[in-house]
Amino acid sequence: PLHPTLRGWWTGPGTRREPPNQKGLDTVNTPVPPPVDPGTSGAGVVDRLGFAREQVVQEFGYDSDADDEFRYAVEDHCGTEIEDDDYTGGADAVLLWWRDGDGDLGDALVDMVGVLDDGGFVVLLTPKVSGDEVDPSDIDEAAVTAGLHPAGTFNAATDWRAHKLVAPRTRVRR
Repeated sequence: PLHPTLRGWWTGPGTRREPPNQKGLDTVNTPVPPPVDPGTSGAGVVDRLGFAREQVVQEFGYDSDADDEFRYAVEDHCGTEIEDDDYTGGADAVLLWWRDGDGDLGDALVDMVGVLDDGGFVVLLTPKVSGDEVDPSDIDEAAVTAGLHPAGTFNAATDWRAHKLVAPRTRVRR
């Protein structure tokens, strides 16, 4: 048997009446919002960048223009607070906020590799606009200088791009 509120709503093939609680609403032609890819920006990108629970994440280049929502998403995902640039232990991942004019990116990335544990990665965060953009060719050149290679670029926040940089995998010869 039909639920009492739906009784009489559907009367057979080829017929359509509005359900009692939908009078006056066009339920057939109401547009459905497009699906949102949870991994293309904000908190969703944190997972796609490779962050995992209990990772030690160290941050460099933080300033008032850094995106706190992205930072909090990293902390929530990892379940740990981000370490500042005074941290002296090894890190599983590094956040490097970098703006055009901050200096030599190649030298900075070499320094970042020095704080990473084996298997770690660098997330280079660069502004999307505002006059502080970093040229993609500069990022590629600096990554090569540091022995890293790009593993994807993502929208970390409204004003920031995240470039994941990883060390090449080495083959074990037997």
